[in-house]
Amino acid sequence: MEKSEEAGADSEPNFRYRGIKAMPFIIGNETFEKLGTVGTSSNLLVYLTTVFNMKSIRAVTLINIFYGTTNLGTLVGAFLCDTYFGRYKTLAFATVASFMGMLVITLTAIVSKLHPPHCETEHIGSCIVPTRWQIAFLLLGFGLLVIGASGIRPCNLAFGADQFNPTTESGKKGLNSFFNWWYFTGTVAMMIALTLVIYVQSDVSWALGLAIPTFLMFLACVLFFMGKRIYVKVEPKGSPMKSVMQVIVAAARKRQLKLPEQPWLTLFSHVPSNCINSKLPYTDQFRFLHKGAIITPEDQTSSGGSAANPWRLCSIQQVEEVKCLMRVIPIWASAIIYYSALSQQQTYTVFQALQSNRHLGPSNFKIPAASYSIFSMLGLIIWIPIYDQIMVPLLQKITGKEGGITVLQKMGVGMFLSIVTMLVSAFVEQQRRSLAPSELTLRIDPRRGVVSSMSGLWLIPQLTLVGVSEAFTVIAQVEFFYKQFPESMRSIAGSFSFLGVAVSSYLSSFLVSMVHRTTAGAATGNWLPEDLNKGRLDYFYYLVAALGVINLGYFLISANWYKYKENVCITQELPMDRVESEKPLV
Repeated sequence: MEKSEEAGADSEPNFRYRGIKAMPFIIGNETFEKLGTVGTSSNLLVYLTTVFNMKSIRAVTLINIFYGTTNLGTLVGAFLCDTYFGRYKTLAFATVASFMGMLVITLTAIVSKLHPPHCETEHIGSCIVPTRWQIAFLLLGFGLLVIGASGIRPCNLAFGADQFNPTTESGKKGLNSFFNWWYFTGTVAMMIALTLVIYVQSDVSWALGLAIPTFLMFLACVLFFMGKRIYVKVEPKGSPMKSVMQVIVAAARKRQLKLPEQPWLTLFSHVPSNCINSKLPYTDQFRFLHKGAIITPEDQTSSGGSAANPWRLCSIQQVEEVKCLMRVIPIWASAIIYYSALSQQQTYTVFQALQSNRHLGPSNFKIPAASYSIFSMLGLIIWIPIYDQIMVPLLQKITGKEGGITVLQKMGVGMFLSIVTMLVSAFVEQQRRSLAPSELTLRIDPRRGVVSSMSGLWLIPQLTLVGVSEAFTVIAQVEFFYKQFPESMRSIAGSFSFLGVAVSSYLSSFLVSMVHRTTAGAATGNWLPEDLNKGRLDYFYYLVAALGVINLGYFLISANWYKYKENVCITQELPMDRVESEKPLV
């Protein structure tokens, strides 16, 4: 247990770190926030098609746009947090916004005038569609959830870490304990949301099922503000993206100049004494940026050695930091198709489950369609310790590398598994559809058509593969961004993964809409109709798998081109025993 402690000499003098004492409020807030947001968002696809009478294509498109905007907003949230408001104020506003968003969506289920009448007819086209005002009120709830997630996701974990003094042993131990409890409680909360909360929504009452996560989000707000007096509140220090823009502007202003023959000797090389970034060596990639560090007669420096006008003259250290960002972009782009493949397991797998036998054995209990995604989470949870305790030591003996394989190799393995996932998904869909018109047909859903006698448990293999794939690619991507970005850009690095998910959501929405329109008049029939038994969802999965193959080839080329960040020395704030200089192979 970490006691309250005054900050050390190297810390802010007014900081009084409460460490573990602040954790009940922060961990409690995170737990209830996860229960609320996951419990609300995970079943929205079913909610839109059953309560708002939306067609599947429209619902999938709306959900993809919602997920995309939610993840894209994290960049805005990180920028506002770092530049203007700080983490506490950003989290305070975002937590309240999330609660208000859930309250609005809950009201759409409780108040009959806020959603269209229930539809019992066989053809969804004859159902009463929601009015413009009903859609507008629903989108208001979505918008508030986007605002909330934009502030919570990039700031919550970092705010918890702020409560520990990193200069003391008790602070370091408490921080490690915090990370463990953070991920443990978050995972447990998500599993509860994906089972109990979704069961109430699907089989008891939508009004009650949405009111429960809303109330839990209210508790999250209460817990967060209860700890107000003991939190460490770090003031914003400005966005590191300002330095990136200065390099680009300075290089553009001097684009007509010719680079010197030995630029590493003559370019402006001043590094501020209070810089937290590791000293980076000179590299030959993106040489056009070097022009921003050329010293001309017009350039002046201050008494401390820094550039008088940083928008005209930047240091070679700043240039190399921008290069780190630019080198990462091709690797980041390769994850867009990858996440698009995963998004199909969050949308169309739900529709597959709705038209499969979801009963557990001879009992009357049915697994809610949206709850099947818990199997991907279980796959990830089970595989991580197996990989860490068994695979890594074995791979270390073979390769001689720390971690067994590099982070880029881990990402490549995960991308390959995503292709296998789509092939397995296509095979399972073929079997589900082939059993639908047989005598073993389970029943007929008045909204979707024949429910196949194939057990929904056959969806577990593809969902488990998704979890294992995420254990490789997603975790490796977070580690990759964290290590390859300059230290001052770590908040931006944390948002980069969310940005990839955002773009992939928009791409997935476009892909679904394009396939739906293109195949509507094809000889094979519409691949993605309302009734999956009349479509060819398996063809769509094969298409996504083909895109994955192309993307894997692009990733391998980008990974082979990539140069890992190397540190030649570090600034005086960082002790030398923390320097790690290595350049692993892809």
